[in-house]
Amino acid sequence: MTTKEFSTLLQNKLTSEYGVDLSVASNQQIYRALALICRQMMSDNYKKFQSKVIGTGSKQVYYLCMEFLMGRSLKVSLMNLGLDQVCKDALAAADINVDTIYEEEPDAGLGNGGLGRLAACYLDGMATTCIGGTGYSILYEYGIFKQKIVDGWQQERADNWLPGGQVWLKSHPEQAIEVRFDGEIRENWDHGFHYVQHLNYNSVMAVPSDMYVQGYDGAGVAKLRLWQAKAPDFDMSSFSLGNYSTAMSKSASAELISKVLYPNDNHVEGKILRLRQQYFLSAASVGDIVQNHLSTYGTLENLPDMVAIQLNDTHPTLAIPEMMRILLDECGFDWDKSFEICQKVFSYTNHTVMAEALEKWNVDIFKMTLPRIYQIVAEMDRRARIQLNQAFPGDKGKIDYMALIGDNQVRMANICAYTANSINGVSKLHSEIIKQSVFHDYYLYKPAAFKNVTNGIAYRRWLLGGNPRLCKLLDQTIGTGYKQDAAQLSKLNAYAGDKTVLNELNKIKLENKAEFANYISKTTGQLIDPDSIFDCQVKRMHEYKRQHLNALNIAAQYLYLKANPNANFIPKTYIFGAKAAPGYYMAKQMIRMICKLGDLINNDPAVNQKLRIVYLEEYCVSLSEHLMPASEVSEQISLAGTEASGTGNMKFMLNGAITLGTLDGANVEIANAAGKENEIIFGMLTQEVENLKRVGYHPSSFITGDDVANEVLNFLERGWNGENFHEVTSNLFTSDPYMVMADFKDYRRAQADLQRLYADREGWARMSLKNIANSGIFSADRAVLDYARDIWHAPTVK
Repeated sequence: MTTKEFSTLLQNKLTSEYGVDLSVASNQQIYRALALICRQMMSDNYKKFQSKVIGTGSKQVYYLCMEFLMGRSLKVSLMNLGLDQVCKDALAAADINVDTIYEEEPDAGLGNGGLGRLAACYLDGMATTCIGGTGYSILYEYGIFKQKIVDGWQQERADNWLPGGQVWLKSHPEQAIEVRFDGEIRENWDHGFHYVQHLNYNSVMAVPSDMYVQGYDGAGVAKLRLWQAKAPDFDMSSFSLGNYSTAMSKSASAELISKVLYPNDNHVEGKILRLRQQYFLSAASVGDIVQNHLSTYGTLENLPDMVAIQLNDTHPTLAIPEMMRILLDECGFDWDKSFEICQKVFSYTNHTVMAEALEKWNVDIFKMTLPRIYQIVAEMDRRARIQLNQAFPGDKGKIDYMALIGDNQVRMANICAYTANSINGVSKLHSEIIKQSVFHDYYLYKPAAFKNVTNGIAYRRWLLGGNPRLCKLLDQTIGTGYKQDAAQLSKLNAYAGDKTVLNELNKIKLENKAEFANYISKTTGQLIDPDSIFDCQVKRMHEYKRQHLNALNIAAQYLYLKANPNANFIPKTYIFGAKAAPGYYMAKQMIRMICKLGDLINNDPAVNQKLRIVYLEEYCVSLSEHLMPASEVSEQISLAGTEASGTGNMKFMLNGAITLGTLDGANVEIANAAGKENEIIFGMLTQEVENLKRVGYHPSSFITGDDVANEVLNFLERGWNGENFHEVTSNLFTSDPYMVMADFKDYRRAQADLQRLYADREGWARMSLKNIANSGIFSADRAVLDYARDIWHAPTVK
């Protein structure tokens, strides 16, 4: 399409939708018109692609996840459609900067962290590699929350993203699915058939809205179907009798399901709402999958040949018993046939190595909320115990641990492990750990089911979309093939000794840092020195992520610089971005400590030219697209054996940041790919952590004799300006569950190494180059092709 043709298309859309000319249209009107153009193109492409998938008899992949962290869609959609440059030129001709239009779009409030971003990346990967893929999630009205930092404390505010984001969605009320909660079950047998009646239930309608994800430079398109909860109909009889609150409460109760992602579950009401959310997603999605399949093939006998359902973490686990319910109660299959279909259709991705993080539901709550589903899970449990006893005769402890119901709890992970044809981890280390720890018994029971697929990222968003200066250098050195195939980034290895290229890399990084500093200054008022080292830790605020380890080192550096004002110290800016779960008190204390430490350092003229903390409020996908190209150090400092994989580490690597991290999650594979000499590694290994736990970990043994540790902890304990951080320091002095103090000394050594390595500008650029050149293996394209080959057995449809 030419620039002139695109200008005409845009003008026609502005006229038909808003009755305005481009010359007088608002930025919001231009954004919406462009979104509608992209949506229509992607919808048309989707129909063509799906007809090809169905016409070739290819398997469809359905990806269920409680969250999809989509970010903004306009820029990446234009890029994948091949229209980004003509759009930019068309707007420039009207004296409009395309970047100001991109800023009009809100981030889609459908996710929280790595889990949801991974799901979004995999939709992009499925579309680009031409796999017939559909994602399912919930259309959260307010998403996670908008973060506001007030006097160091995180405050949560409603994220009303839909007014700006709904333009990407096409609602299909005619395809709504009824989801039933509560009530009781009546069963009877008649002429050899088992009949089940669900009585006195409460209905909620799941109304779908679709958005499309265009693959890069190809015909593939994926669909994300999002379910909105609606009351089945308005209670006019109650309203007419004057019972207004009764009439409205039924509607409000139903619609609460799709209001907010991850409601606080520190109370019974929150737990029930989360369970209802999970069943709502599972039941609506499975019902839709079954309807689609029947409309195409007229039978469910061939469902395993034509459908693969991937459960991304345990939140959509109830899709398994819901599929059993449909097959048993609505389609007349017997138990064995129904379960065989489920085994062949479902696969499960695990995202945690911590047993306490595996979801479990109180039996009484489960039975009350989902009576028929509980009956099915209970029967699955009964049969599972028989089979497990045959595999492990007389080993009651093992069988009880593997059971689907135990200790008055329904165990989501065990339902998945027992049923799924595949159980995969998301990094090589993680996949080995789950075989030896949380799923060890299931690994002994069905070893062939355990697989690994290392996570991947939609690299074009963070490279082509986010780092045009680096792309220009890549185009000049290795050609443009990397845009289609990330593996071609490896050609850059040939330039590791080229001083001209290394100098250019340093120049690009400095320009990106200056651009980011300017952006942050304009949007937040915070000042950043582009000549300082940009040391970044952006991820969920959680004790196992160990942002407090980072903060301890910053405090140590502050105290050192106060005592040694003339020390040879390369200026450093520590950049944090993180949200804490609303009910997670310790994480909120960690945010407060980091922010207050920042206030102290940033306002101290004795050190603020050498040390600074920047806390990025409301960190999100679009902000990460600004940050990643400017980053120089990627803090990946979780305790070894606690991080399943990570994907932020891959985005940093792609943009040339050096990983400062433990050998945990995908850090291991990053170090192996780029070379350990091109990362800064510290801390205990997984086995050393396990050994220390076994003999008994006492943080005091690492604090005693470490003068710096004592000084820093006492400094934070005393506090300043009338505030202290006793909750954090007390935790580190006593329990320290993620062994911060055990790794603190080696972390300080790693930070000192960083200063030394950074001083060698050519050497640092070479390390950066090796990271960029060897990041291609972490592409989402590669990851979904691994899934398609080893788990889904789904073809690419070109």
